Amino acid sequence: MKPKIYINGISSISAQNLDFEENPVSYHKTIFPAISPNYKEFIKPMALRRMSKAIKMGITSAKVALNEVKIENPDAIITGTGEGCKQDTERFLENLIDQDEELLSPTSFIQSTHNTIGGQIALNLGCKNYNVTYTQNSASLESTLLDAEMQLLETSKKKSVLVGGVDELSEKITQFRALDGQLKSIDIHNLDLLKEDSPGTITSEGSHFFTLSTEKNNNSYAEFRDVSIQNSIQPEKINDEVEIFLNRNTINAAAIDVVILGNNGDNRYDHYYKNLQQNLFKNTAQLAYKHLVGDYDTVSGFALYSACKILKNRRIPSIMNLNTSTPKELKNILIYNQYLGRDHSLILLSAV
Repeated sequence: MKPKIYINGISSISAQNLDFEENPVSYHKTIFPAISPNYKEFIKPMALRRMSKAIKMGITSAKVALNEVKIENPDAIITGTGEGCKQDTERFLENLIDQDEELLSPTSFIQSTHNTIGGQIALNLGCKNYNVTYTQNSASLESTLLDAEMQLLETSKKKSVLVGGVDELSEKITQFRALDGQLKSIDIHNLDLLKEDSPGTITSEGSHFFTLSTEKNNNSYAEFRDVSIQNSIQPEKINDEVEIFLNRNTINAAAIDVVILGNNGDNRYDHYYKNLQQNLFKNTAQLAYKHLVGDYDTVSGFALYSACKILKNRRIPSIMNLNTSTPKELKNILIYNQYLGRDHSLILLSAV
């Protein structure tokens, strides 16, 4: 019997404050930023000046997740990011043009690579242990969970793994999503996103980190059961694929108390979720989250963060409800996400 994995520390930086249930922040635009905490509490001011927002969010949320379990140095740092440090990428390319490819400072280029975030977290913590970054589009965070599972289960030496996902906005690169129809053609209120019947969605940025361990403590949030990633699934096969995943974990759909879905208001692809809503999980409590924080490559971290809070607090934020079903208990939560019909992911959590 394989050891159980527990989520003992969590953190979130997103476009919502942590009290979003009572006071959700409303945006009337298709692109909106994450709300910045006081970074000076976690990063020295001199270093802070030279950091892009992705690095600031990453270091801060990583430290919060570690501080919850009083760990200074994890046995591994595994980071996921869909597009990396876009602000530094833009800065480097602009300098390249402005200076006619001469006398360029390498700083922006060095800081633009996708693994900069994980590297900066390690430098800030003084951690010399296993450190890897996954950039797998909208399955980037899920890829970190797969690796974390292997790190914890294949060796008894590793007791704590820090995993997380970070993505930031940038002035120009983010606008590319509008050019190819990934964003709504007109500004809308984010809280009305799921009422829209049109192509495209809204986007933002954020950072979500989690401390995983095979050791449970008194403050553990949830048991991490399993994660699955599939690049392509036919819409009519989605119910079957979810059942295969659940059967692999000796659980059936009726035992799922809450399903958190990645509905994003894009009428070209939300049918994946509706197939599950109307069939396999028609009597299950259904939740959504992208109307709160937008859609971006590692946004499923917000769903994972929310699921952990729900299991620990035994309460579902009403603003996330997609239907009126009320679970008899809060024991098992399934998270399902896809983007543009690709990178389908499933995450299964259970109460501790």
